[in-house]
Amino acid sequence: MRPTSLLSYLALLLLCTVVAGCSSNQLPSSGSRSTLASANDLQDKRIAVLQGSTHEMYATRHYPRATVLQYKSVSDMLLALKSGRADAAIYSRDELAEYMRDSDEFGFVGGPLYRTPISIAFHQQDAGLLLSFNRFLQQIRTDGTYDDMLKRWMQQGAAGMPKLPAAGTGKPLVVGVLSDNGLPFIIMKENRLVGFNIELMERFGTFSNRRIQYADIEFGSQIAALAGHKIDMIATPLAITEERKKRVAFSDPYYTVDSLAFALKKNIATNKSSAPAAPSFLSGLAGSFQSNIIQEKRYLLILDGLKTTVIISVFATLFGTLLGALICFMRMAKSRLLSAPARLYIAILRGTPVLVLLMLIFYVVFASININPVIVAVIAFGMNFGAYTAEIFRTGIEGVEKGQTEAGISLGFTRTSTFFQIVLPQMVRRILPVYKGEFISLVKMTSIVGYIAVQDLTKASDIIRSRTFDAFFPLVMVAILYFLISWTLMQAMGWLEQKTDRRRASS
Repeated sequence: MRPTSLLSYLALLLLCTVVAGCSSNQLPSSGSRSTLASANDLQDKRIAVLQGSTHEMYATRHYPRATVLQYKSVSDMLLALKSGRADAAIYSRDELAEYMRDSDEFGFVGGPLYRTPISIAFHQQDAGLLLSFNRFLQQIRTDGTYDDMLKRWMQQGAAGMPKLPAAGTGKPLVVGVLSDNGLPFIIMKENRLVGFNIELMERFGTFSNRRIQYADIEFGSQIAALAGHKIDMIATPLAITEERKKRVAFSDPYYTVDSLAFALKKNIATNKSSAPAAPSFLSGLAGSFQSNIIQEKRYLLILDGLKTTVIISVFATLFGTLLGALICFMRMAKSRLLSAPARLYIAILRGTPVLVLLMLIFYVVFASININPVIVAVIAFGMNFGAYTAEIFRTGIEGVEKGQTEAGISLGFTRTSTFFQIVLPQMVRRILPVYKGEFISLVKMTSIVGYIAVQDLTKASDIIRSRTFDAFFPLVMVAILYFLISWTLMQAMGWLEQKTDRRRASS
């Protein structure tokens, strides 16, 4: 790809970002056909909920004729409302109050639907840790710390962490959180988690002399992560239900939340607010850049995500290439003891979705091992890449005429030296175009590592969207970054391909 083509592509993406962002406020909503006066009006509407939440269960049970749309993050749920893909949503009052302070677009539909106590969840066999937390909760309620936390976070709308006692220094305590849950409980601000639940965890770490480590896991996967011993406790606000009690152990409740239905104000009967005027091209671009990149140092999230994506891509490629060479050797061996397992490995890995493989390795294979999720990602992507490269290598080797091998042996070369000096150079030239394509595909596939609590580029954009509610700029920005990574790698592989092709190199 020429530099001018690259610049044109990036300019087009940027233009689409701003135009889409400026026009998103004007998208029609099906909810505008009939305004919402109360929660009873949701019976035949599209209701957005967080996957695996009590809101999902409530909507399914109480609105059987409605279409319940499940989303993996709060930011996606809110963006579905803003873009008209959902007519209403159900969420907790405290988090909604914070969102509504930042945006005047949303309003409540009627009063509270139900009230639920929330608690910290533990593994059912970890009674000691559960008992320790309950003692800690009783202590901070007795000495006034708990009331002070409630006043700051729930009533005064605090947005920053207070000065806390020295952190614990003992064994790490891995805590599952949802970084875009929302204030007053949990948010990511200036590349740091803050909120009522984060302060609660930090104080508990001091109380128990444990070093707190946070794992940012999607809400629907947190109980599975706890049951699989990947985390020690769940600090995301979790309602106590009978079904969840079968999987996890709950602490004493630390707060009670009200859940309400809400929608865009223009779709609520009691609100007559008009849609805001669309910003100009330049002001929209400047505003999006400021809110998504500069504000709260959000560029740090992008840099960290970029580094993680590159690390996983490079090491998974190296591991997969070496593994693919080994599998290729076994696959081409005359002994069935070697070729049969290799054929089976290739068939299974090529027929298994990468996401399923990633989840199996993280939650099943390494269920009882405290392993860095980045290492798990390298192993999973490397195994998948190895299955494909093994077949690429085999095809490249078989494409070299057997007569050349026989000629090399007749000239006194050993089979090994014949392979490395005659067959391998020709094989490399033949497979590089296909290998390059698989390499680029691997880089793009790494965007799913957020499922195992790895903060890559895609996860960074999700966190930013949860704070800015911008549906377009973070996603297009990450698309541009992935394109730049892929383009750079394609240029490097193209240079290598040219160097290995003697005919092109000499022309």
